[in-house]
Amino acid sequence: MSTDTHDADTHDGGPRKNRRAVAHYRDALESERRSAALYRGLAAGATGERQQVFLELAAVEDRHAAHWAGKLADLGERVPEPGRPGLRNRLLSWLARRFSADSVLPFLERAEHADAGLYDGDPHAAPGMAVDERSHARVITRLREGEPAGADKGGRGIARRERWHRSDRSGALRAAVFGVNDGLVSNTSLVMGFAGSGAVGSTILFAGLAGLLAGAFSMAVGEYISMRSQREAYEREIALEAEELRDDPEAEAEELALIYRAKGLDAKEAERVAMTIMKDHDTALDTMAREELGLDPGELGSPWLAAVSSLISFALGAIVVVIPYLFGAGTAALVTAIALAAVALFTVGAVIGLLNGRAPLRSGARQLLIGGGAALVVYVIGHAIGTGGA
Repeated sequence: MSTDTHDADTHDGGPRKNRRAVAHYRDALESERRSAALYRGLAAGATGERQQVFLELAAVEDRHAAHWAGKLADLGERVPEPGRPGLRNRLLSWLARRFSADSVLPFLERAEHADAGLYDGDPHAAPGMAVDERSHARVITRLREGEPAGADKGGRGIARRERWHRSDRSGALRAAVFGVNDGLVSNTSLVMGFAGSGAVGSTILFAGLAGLLAGAFSMAVGEYISMRSQREAYEREIALEAEELRDDPEAEAEELALIYRAKGLDAKEAERVAMTIMKDHDTALDTMAREELGLDPGELGSPWLAAVSSLISFALGAIVVVIPYLFGAGTAALVTAIALAAVALFTVGAVIGLLNGRAPLRSGARQLLIGGGAALVVYVIGHAIGTGGA
């Protein structure tokens, strides 16, 4: 492969293309050497299975570095000697030794995810290098999600699982709760603005109904498009994973074993579990989607469900301040609308607080203050405009 590349470089573009190739190879070589050195530095601050995972990641980076060194040699270029680790590497390695590898994993995770597509589409990269880089990002994420040695796995693990159960992967609950909130705040402000302007009851009623319908359909369309785009992105990721399983099952098995090792299994047990899973294609794809991508293939979210939920919930929130004007007008209708809106704002805020694991009373009071404040501002503006027009 390197001979073909050399021929292409020398006969298609000449010296200028060679210079670009040499610069690319040297940059890639230096990057891989830095990564390998960092993983070895992190391994020095780790123990047990986690230390072995870091060392294996370093070995992979060493193989990548050897590939780029070979590309330079094929072009007749001198392969530079490894330099002294940079300041960032030295600092992260020191933190890992002084405290623990967990203290630097967030920085490493961000860097690995940023470089996950480094070799995608690079014709000079060796087969499997792009997969390796994406795998490294996922392994670091798994290491960060795992429990540090000696931690209270029971308590922290339960807390993490509880947060997971609170999440709404389909998007329907999220759309419903925030749809009610948006409908309530926006239509309350709209109705208060018309009421402040001194408009008659029928005008306020028409404005409230118009705001309800326009907002509900707008929310539904926006939620559908958002959820559809998200679902298509998830389906694309799963399809790419299926291609990797088909084209390079051995690499995927190694990757899965490394993920399980990052979770705490020893090397032999992780390899046994991975090989058992890889025997069935559907099971392997489902497991890789969950373990690598964090996706449940059966729960990618329904765009239609989210859209309908959003439409109905927005309408439910928006109709609160309209109801009094369906049966009356004037001061009585305005006072009733304000009271209903205040109760609804507090209730929605409390529910959002419960869903987010926060104190419901505090969340409800905050929502009432913010939503009520917005409605008051619009009421004052409407009053000023109505008075000015009069």
